[in-house]
Amino acid sequence: MTVRDYIRSALLTSDDGPPAGYLAQHTLFDQVPSLARDIYTPDYCVLGENGLEQTNAWLGPKGTVSPLHHDPARNLLAQVVGAKYLRLYAPATTLRLYPHPDTLLHNTSMVDVEAPDLARFPLFADAPYLEAVLLPGEMLYIPPHYWHYVRSLSVSFSVSFWWT
Repeated sequence: MTVRDYIRSALLTSDDGPPAGYLAQHTLFDQVPSLARDIYTPDYCVLGENGLEQTNAWLGPKGTVSPLHHDPARNLLAQVVGAKYLRLYAPATTLRLYPHPDTLLHNTSMVDVEAPDLARFPLFADAPYLEAVLLPGEMLYIPPHYWHYVRSLSVSFSVSFWWT
């Protein structure tokens, strides 16, 4: 499938239908090196001990969601096209976010952020958070272990830079 075909079939859906596809946390620039020439790695991403670890692409239609989770590395999320809604929770709120007990999913919350089951997860109601809308040309720094939830408000393309 070509990128053009993917965009037509997965991204350009009507507002009535569910999102058809989401290219999430994908190493697109390794697969299509010519695209990497359009992406500039910010200087911030080389200030850690190991420098830049990974550059990921996020491409999807309106309504795609990255559930509430945290990452071990520093993350600079750059919005290229479209808009995204984000919620951020500090690591101190972890117990109120109900991390998944499964070892593989330990960094993912069991709570549906926008429709929480407060009978099952009562402490979530009191978890303080910050929220933002990220627009094209904007970047957001997400520190290691900060919980974040992301939902696309439109067809969206983002790039995340992870470094330690």
